[in-house]
Amino acid sequence: MPKDFYAALCLVLVFEGLMLFAAPAAWQRMARQAAEMEPKTLRLVGAAALAIGVIALRFVF
Repeated sequence: MPKDFYAALCLVLVFEGLMLFAAPAAWQRMARQAAEMEPKTLRLVGAAALAIGVIALRFVF
């Protein structure tokens, strides 16, 4: 089980690094736009991403 958890964390790093490597300017624009958003909106977007991830994970396993 811990091996799967560490593998998942490594994949997160791969995807984050891929975005920064492939499209750094787009990532910077997104970060600027996120900085201008209300914290409540960011929290709702984060909650939605979390829920989608948990549901998708349920279908995978």
